[in-house]
Amino acid sequence: MTTQTNANTADQTPEYAPEHTPRMRWAQHAPEVYKAVVGLEIAAKKGLDPLLVELVKIRASQLNHCAFCLDMHTKDALAAGESVERIVQLSAWEESRHFYTEKEVAAIELTEAVTVLTDGFVPDEVYEKAAKHFEEKELTHLIAVIATINVWNRFAVSTRMVPGHYTPGMYH
Repeated sequence: MTTQTNANTADQTPEYAPEHTPRMRWAQHAPEVYKAVVGLEIAAKKGLDPLLVELVKIRASQLNHCAFCLDMHTKDALAAGESVERIVQLSAWEESRHFYTEKEVAAIELTEAVTVLTDGFVPDEVYEKAAKHFEEKELTHLIAVIATINVWNRFAVSTRMVPGHYTPGMYH
């Protein structure tokens, strides 16, 4: 039996769907707003573990369907030493909680509660669990990180920012 190979097959790149066009470049139209959110971002993450911050940003971005922020924060997490396995499992963290510390699980649960306010509040048990793992100052910063990534997600999703072009450190 002989097999034929097409010499061109190995050289062919799959034809992907075209990129969408952003609706606007919001940071150019409102640079003072952009700078204010950057300032909030810098202040919010002070004193927190950078890998924990990236996990929180990735989880909120998953919940908000923000492809631009997922692109950015998965790349930043990988560059900071996070494992591919933990990033991949984050979307199903409840079934794979053994990939995360109890402190990380508390932060992820809090991220979900603050991001998806379907009941109109953050449940006491979720807040209390986070409060057991984070000192008040840390917890305040964690909530600020969650609020800030939600601001970024809302700008990126509503203006249709295009994922795929970010390189780690690009905005730092």
